[in-house]
Amino acid sequence: MRFPTLGVKVYLFFGCFIAVIALTQWRANARETAAEAEYPAIGDIVMTDGVPVHVHVSGTGPDLVLIHGASGNLRDFTFGLTGHLTDHYRVITFDRPGMGWTGRLPGNAGAWNTVSETPQEQAAILQRAADQIGVKNPIVLGHSYGGAVALAWGLARPSDTAALVLVSAVSEPWPGSLGWAYAATSSALGGAVLVPLVTAYLPDRAVDASVSSIFAPQDPPKGYVDHVGSGLTLRRASTRANAQQVNGLLPYIIEMKKQYGTLTMPIEIVHGDADTIVPAAVHAEVLINDVPNGALTILPGLGHMPHHTNPETVVDAIGRAATRAGLR
Repeated sequence: MRFPTLGVKVYLFFGCFIAVIALTQWRANARETAAEAEYPAIGDIVMTDGVPVHVHVSGTGPDLVLIHGASGNLRDFTFGLTGHLTDHYRVITFDRPGMGWTGRLPGNAGAWNTVSETPQEQAAILQRAADQIGVKNPIVLGHSYGGAVALAWGLARPSDTAALVLVSAVSEPWPGSLGWAYAATSSALGGAVLVPLVTAYLPDRAVDASVSSIFAPQDPPKGYVDHVGSGLTLRRASTRANAQQVNGLLPYIIEMKKQYGTLTMPIEIVHGDADTIVPAAVHAEVLINDVPNGALTILPGLGHMPHHTNPETVVDAIGRAATRAGLR
């Protein structure tokens, strides 16, 4: 039987297309499996409303909750910061929903999903997990995107939150867009088609370049990339969760801003003036005028990751928050 020339071309095109999809999904699965084997959970899995929540607890003293930023997991804190804190606090670090070893909320999974966990929903499930392990009246620290979740935590439980520490935190509405990459990978088509390509083929040099840009103008500490496990973030489900949460954040920041005046607990705000990821002029320097009990520390020449590049500044801010809250 002879096929028309056009028919042969169409047949070959679809055959190649299916083969590429199959190869991409196979390679993505292989990279995910390798990342999960190399970077297993380092804390406990607390089942919370049917969702696994990964929590790492160390040290003794007043409760201190640490909430990581976008594209990360709790290993960002265990690389160095927790070691400066465990002599004085019981340090509780969480993987946020969809990141690390914490699952997504029901209804938010799947390749074609576009629904993301709001800061309020993330705070709520982490609070319920914290309740299960006996956390009481914590200081809550949020870095970057985690700052929005920390603010949502304080707004939801103002009488059971001793203080907030906001490090390079997203807190205020910002102008412009976040760029095409977040828009594309948070969409239904992008989540189903583009994200597997990222998981399968993104080279290590691109990861290194991304980490360097986040730390700029400082350099990442030696060993950071190997410790934090970027392969966990590059898993298809986590890449989708991260993109959808970040791309969908602005409306919730706009609404939360209206309530910042009710946050009467001590709030320590720490921000580098060379931060180009979350600019201090847009966020910290505006937030200090929105909260009634805030203290602002601007760090000259520092970028987005002061808890790594100058950890003593963050440790000092936590200490001030503890003192102002009457915990020490």
